[in-house]
Amino acid sequence: MAGSTHTVTNQVPPLVGYDVFSADRALADAVGRHLDPALREEVLGELTALGRTSGSAQVQDWGRLANENPPRLVTHDRYGNRADEVEFHPSWHRLLGKGVSAGLTAAWGRPAGHLRRAAAFVVWTQVEAGNGCPLSMTHAAVPALRTDPDLAAEWEPRLTSMVYDSELRPAHLKAGALFGMGMTEKQGGSDVRANRTSARPLAEDGTYELTGHKWFCSAPMSDGFLVLAQAPGGLTCFLVPRVLGDGTRNVFRIQRLKDKLGNRSNASAEVEFEGTWARRVGEEGRGVRTIIEMVAATRLDCVLGSAGLMRQAVAQAVHHCTYREAFGGKLVDKPLMRNVLADLSLESEAATALGLRLAAACDDGGEQERALLRIALPAAKYWVTKRCPPLAVEAAECLGGNGYVEESAMPRLVRESPLNSIWEGAGNVQALDVLRALQREPGALDAYLREVGQARGADHRLDGAIKDLLTELADLEGVEGRARRLAERLALVLQGSLLVRFAPPQVADAFCAGRLGGDGGAAFGTLPHTLDLASVVERARPVS
Repeated sequence: MAGSTHTVTNQVPPLVGYDVFSADRALADAVGRHLDPALREEVLGELTALGRTSGSAQVQDWGRLANENPPRLVTHDRYGNRADEVEFHPSWHRLLGKGVSAGLTAAWGRPAGHLRRAAAFVVWTQVEAGNGCPLSMTHAAVPALRTDPDLAAEWEPRLTSMVYDSELRPAHLKAGALFGMGMTEKQGGSDVRANRTSARPLAEDGTYELTGHKWFCSAPMSDGFLVLAQAPGGLTCFLVPRVLGDGTRNVFRIQRLKDKLGNRSNASAEVEFEGTWARRVGEEGRGVRTIIEMVAATRLDCVLGSAGLMRQAVAQAVHHCTYREAFGGKLVDKPLMRNVLADLSLESEAATALGLRLAAACDDGGEQERALLRIALPAAKYWVTKRCPPLAVEAAECLGGNGYVEESAMPRLVRESPLNSIWEGAGNVQALDVLRALQREPGALDAYLREVGQARGADHRLDGAIKDLLTELADLEGVEGRARRLAERLALVLQGSLLVRFAPPQVADAFCAGRLGGDGGAAFGTLPHTLDLASVVERARPVS
């Protein structure tokens, strides 16, 4: 009708109905280069199916509903008895069921298990990051449990199952189980050796009762938890089942749920133990050593989760600018916007390449790869998770005012973006872990230099960055105050090496110019205008 004020024009169609995996060329390429050709058809078929599921309008809506309807704590039943349960929206259970059935807890023992799971985690994070927490905890619990062969034999088949069962009942009656974790306490934080939760032996069979409080307990409706407590022999790791073998509830008092900035679909709780039954995992006094492999696995998931968030933010930004018109043309064709989108795309691809390289190292398991992980994993966790928040904010800005509106889903990405930097050891913890690897494990630096050295001679800016890094490593006096800078440089040089070797030339060229060659600014969108930025943006464009 002439003069109507309600005709909608120049608005962008929703980014749904596409294959999240196949549309991500950086991710698909990374999987392909690390994958045994004999597994190619099976793994790519699996990831493509998950990509289509993740990009469907229905599953995207499940993510929205789970985030908009956060969990609710039920402390008591109608009769006044302790209930200590958390109620979730049905969409949460649908998402968690899809994640379990997609193998996100089943890496251990599968061919290329860590690689295929890493790619799936990047894809699935883009639906709703909250359900990644129980999936990550469950996956990561396996190596800790393997320190006790009897516990591993009992629990590992349940944790690696591809069946989701949300009912609270004895684990031996379930086809699949999930795990959570409780390490930090209000007086200790990252300093877990300051924990005060006590463990009193009940018998010679490794059973104990725990008394204490955990300030952060992840996924409190899980079937079991790995927790740290002070036994007579020192800080020790324990398995706390939610329901005991006879069907009675273990003492697991949920005091409150955390009101978090983001990650709102997922429950994080404070819990109280009072005579809580537990089984020792590993030896008394070796709790940190026992649980450290779990921590390493969850830290890799922080890298992968941030890579997934970055990818979704970039995909939304590029998609929006491909359709949106302003000032006489498509936004994507405007030189300054193209510079911003290309810069964001570089950050996303570098994060993906690094995360998948670390996952492939986990599959290899050889001494050289373990040494590389010892230094590259904390450096990657430090840097990739640090880059996620500014990227998410810049991507939201690409949508203008629309990006500040909840319906765009960009605010959800922005709120989620700092989480992986804070959880599983914040920035300083990761930087200090890098220093420990440098000072105590010379094989770690050798493995790292061997890895980045494979690209020597291919780009003069990367060569210069490697040389500068070696100079910095030669002088470790007062190094703690420089630990963040060192972790950053280690991560950037490794990313540069990977992109120079494996990414399209225009991607590697732009990354080295903007990140290693000193030819980029502090904000996104400050790359040299002479680069082939259109090709970089086109590579990042999601197909819809």
